[in-house]
Amino acid sequence: MSNDLNDRTGDGITIVAEPDDGIVIVEEADSVGEYVARWWRSIRSGNLGSLPILVGLVIIGIVFGILEDTFLTSRNFTNLILQASATATIAIGAVFVLLIAQIDLSVAYVSAVGSVVTVLLLRPGDPGWPWWAAIAAGVALSTAIGLLHGMIITKAGVPSFVVTLAGLLSWQGVVLILTTQFSTAGTIVIQDSVVVGIANDFLADWLGWLLAIVIVGGFAAQELFKARARRSRGLDMKPTAVIAAQVVGLGAVAFAAVAFVNVDRGVPVAAVLLIFFLLFWSFVATRTRFGRHVYAVGGNPEAARRAGIDVDRIRVYVFMIAGFMAGVGGIVLASRLRSVATNTGGGELLLEVIAAAVIGGTSLFGGNGKVVSALLGALVIASVKNGMDLMGLNAGTKFVITGLVLLLAVLVDALSKRGRAARGLA
Repeated sequence: MSNDLNDRTGDGITIVAEPDDGIVIVEEADSVGEYVARWWRSIRSGNLGSLPILVGLVIIGIVFGILEDTFLTSRNFTNLILQASATATIAIGAVFVLLIAQIDLSVAYVSAVGSVVTVLLLRPGDPGWPWWAAIAAGVALSTAIGLLHGMIITKAGVPSFVVTLAGLLSWQGVVLILTTQFSTAGTIVIQDSVVVGIANDFLADWLGWLLAIVIVGGFAAQELFKARARRSRGLDMKPTAVIAAQVVGLGAVAFAAVAFVNVDRGVPVAAVLLIFFLLFWSFVATRTRFGRHVYAVGGNPEAARRAGIDVDRIRVYVFMIAGFMAGVGGIVLASRLRSVATNTGGGELLLEVIAAAVIGGTSLFGGNGKVVSALLGALVIASVKNGMDLMGLNAGTKFVITGLVLLLAVLVDALSKRGRAARGLA
C-alpha cells in the first residue's frame, strides 16, 4: 500500500495509510444525520468513551443536590475543584501507565517524596532555596524515581506490579525518615507564600473569564484546523454544525463554571495548573508520534515491536511521566494542606489516583483512554467523597460506596471491551 493511498470500503470507513504511522481509521460523515448515526453505532459497538462518566457526574450532582442542600453551592463547587486538582494531576501520569497496560502502585508515595524534599529545601536559612529551585528539585527527584522503576521493569524484566509495590514500601519509608529527622512532631509547615498560594490563591474574576475565552477559543481553533487539514487531504470532515454545537456546549459549561466560582472565591490557581497539564499531555498523547506509540504498545506490544517501535524505551518514558506528574501533584497537595507530615502520600491517595484514571474511562487492558480521564474520574471521586462527608456518613460506608463506584467502572470497561471484541473491533 502506498503512503498516500486512500482505500474507501463499502461500509463508510476510510482507511488512510500514512508514513511511519501505521493505519488510521477515519469515519466518514457527510451530514449531521450520518455523523450522529455513526456515533450511535460506535456506542453500541462498545466504544463508550467518556459518555458513562459524564452521565455519572450528572446523576451524582442530582442525587447529592437533593440529599444535601449545600452540595450545589458555589463555595462547595470551588472546594470540589480544589479537592480534585491534586488527585487529577497525579492521575494524569497514572493514565499513561494504564495506557501501556502497566500499573504503578508507588505513585502516591513518589508524590510524597517529591513534596517532602521540596518543603525541606524551602526551610528558611538552611538551606533556604528559592521556591522555583525547590520545586524543580522535588519534581526532578520524582521523575528520576519513575526512571528507576522503568529501568528495572524493562531491563530486569520484573513485573511493574512487583517493582512499584516494592517502591510503595520503600518510598513510604523515605518519607518517614525525612519527616521525622527534620521535625520531632513529624509535620513540616510550608513557609513560602508562593508554594502555599498554588492551592490557596484564586484568579481575579476577569482572569477567570479570560481563561474561559482562551479554552473555548483554543478548542474551536483546533477543531477548525483539523477540519481544514482533513479537507486538504481529501478526507471527509466533521460536519460544521457538529463543530459549532461542540464549541457552544463547551462554552456554556466553561462560562457557567467561571460564573459559579466567581460568586465564591474565583478560579483556583491549582485548577489553572491542572488545565495546563491536561492540554499539554493531551496534545502529546493524541498529536505526536510518541503518543501514537504509547497507544500501540498498550494495544499490542509485540505488534508494536515488530513495527519498529522501541517498546522498552516507551515504557521507561511513561514511568518517567508518571513520576513527573506525581511530583507536581504532590506539591499541589502539600500546598493545599500547607504542610507535609509522616502520613503524606498515605491514606486513600493511591486508591483515589488509580480509581480516577479507571473511573474516567482509561482501560485496565491498555491502549484505550484519554488524558482527560484523569479529570473526569477525579471529579467523580471528589464529588462522591464530598457528598458523603456533607451527609455525615461513617468511614465504613464511604469505603463501601467508593469501592462499588470503582467496581462499576471496571465492569463497564470489561463489558465495553467484550462488545468491541464480539464485533471484531478490539
